[in-house]
Amino acid sequence: MSRAWRELAVLVVDEVRPIREVIANQLRSLGIDHVAMTEDGAEALRLLKRQPFDVVICDWNAPIRSGLDLLAKIRANQPLQTLPFIMVTAELDRGRIEKAISAGVSDLLVKPFTVDRLESALQTALASRGKHHGKTGQAGNSEAVMSVVKPATDTTSEVDDRLTILVVDDSPSIVKVFHQLFSQDYRVRFAGNGAKAVMICQTDSPPDLVLLDVMMPDMDGFEVATAMRQHPQSAHIPVIFVTAMDSAEASLKGRELGAVDYISKPVMPEQLLLRVKNFMEYVRLRKLVQGNYDTLLETYRLRETMEDIVHHDMKGPLLTMVGLLRDVVAADNLSWRQIEQVSSIEQTAWHLLDTVNLSSELYKIEAGRFNLAPQPVSVGAILRRMVEGARVTFHSKHLTITVETDMPMGMPAPQVSGDPTLCYSVFNNLLNNACEAASENSQVSVIVRAAETSVEITITNSGVVAPEIRDRFFEKYVTSGKPQGTGLGTYSARLLTEAQNGSISFEVSNACNTTTLRVALPLWMDDLAGQIGQPADKSVVCPAAVARSAIVLAGQTASLLS
Repeated sequence: MSRAWRELAVLVVDEVRPIREVIANQLRSLGIDHVAMTEDGAEALRLLKRQPFDVVICDWNAPIRSGLDLLAKIRANQPLQTLPFIMVTAELDRGRIEKAISAGVSDLLVKPFTVDRLESALQTALASRGKHHGKTGQAGNSEAVMSVVKPATDTTSEVDDRLTILVVDDSPSIVKVFHQLFSQDYRVRFAGNGAKAVMICQTDSPPDLVLLDVMMPDMDGFEVATAMRQHPQSAHIPVIFVTAMDSAEASLKGRELGAVDYISKPVMPEQLLLRVKNFMEYVRLRKLVQGNYDTLLETYRLRETMEDIVHHDMKGPLLTMVGLLRDVVAADNLSWRQIEQVSSIEQTAWHLLDTVNLSSELYKIEAGRFNLAPQPVSVGAILRRMVEGARVTFHSKHLTITVETDMPMGMPAPQVSGDPTLCYSVFNNLLNNACEAASENSQVSVIVRAAETSVEITITNSGVVAPEIRDRFFEKYVTSGKPQGTGLGTYSARLLTEAQNGSISFEVSNACNTTTLRVALPLWMDDLAGQIGQPADKSVVCPAAVARSAIVLAGQTASLLS
């Protein structure tokens, strides 16, 4: 073992003390001496905040704070978020890996596991350090994906992948019977004494099951089982005692040593074969689950790398396109028709950029791994693009789309503290929803107000939200009256708003037959120091009764809030 491994500090979290000690012994057999142990997730989090660790190995069902909850807390904590985290589970629930992957797990281990499997998990976890949140550091080149694709292996040579049974008995006749009974379906190894059995169990290729006689010279079966449980390489191996000792005391002692079954001689071959077959099916299923976990984790990492590459390779060209289109629109030699067409192309480019960004950002927000780097965002500039695009997209509905502000004439619109990409996505979704829901020849009103510590944006359209979905309006996949609706627009708007420390709500006025979406985002600090304006009046007023200076997009390009 390398010096780097010897210097690792590992935290083991498991409610059951013997399991904690087995894992600690396995780690020590790998040369890792700095092992701390705790029985619950809450104490583990306190330890992590007090002292540095290189890896966490945690049971899914840790008390007080579960393994999944502990993982989510770690991924949401800036100093800890790249800490390798190995989840241990004894459950055969495929859905668990999907939850663990979403939370940013480094690797999964299915109990019981060998030292070799633990070593492999440690290697995987340490190699993926820093890749659980956002970019993996891949170069912006599609060929980079090849670095995570494993080359095809040569499968021409036959490999005996059958499960292995170790028969431990000093009787040649018993050995012969067991060989005839099991050799067709399993690899069968034999040990004529306890010392040899212990040696085989502690090799790098231990058996999957041990059939163990009790009455043997020098080292009896109970002593063999005790030695197996004391060594990390063999502690997990299941044992079935097959012995002439049929007393209740002997059976109880065998089970206290961790035996999964106790069969008395003389043995009925059919009964023994059935018991072994049933248990080996359980072992096979465990190995299959671990293999599926490994495959799904590898697939997830490949997908994450692909998304990073696509994000990098597409974002640059799209930003360039948007910049060029703005220059074209700013030119004074274009006809109105040309300006309209170029604006439509710009809107499409922004939509593509929004999709590229959301493919990774929304996923990280859902998983609790998004970290906001706040910057000043001009909501006016974003609303300008939104409204211009909406006018082109919904021109056939003959909507009157207005933008209003309570700021004095000539005063720039306030800036919010947030992320420009997320703000764009929020208002793009909400404005499109409003325009889709609005009846033809009606008005969609956008109002920007500066409050004491926030900026409030309201979007009002004719029509009301269906009563049956009002309580779930911001939940995932909730939609009504849209044959092609995904139910993700308001859901993503809520997540993106809350990720920027904002709030979102809606109001329905049956009297006015309107729906109003209300978004509040923190005011940027520079604007907070000298902002002008009073807290927003939240009384519900029908759009037709609003008397403000409005910028109306009818048949010409309008200069909106800047």
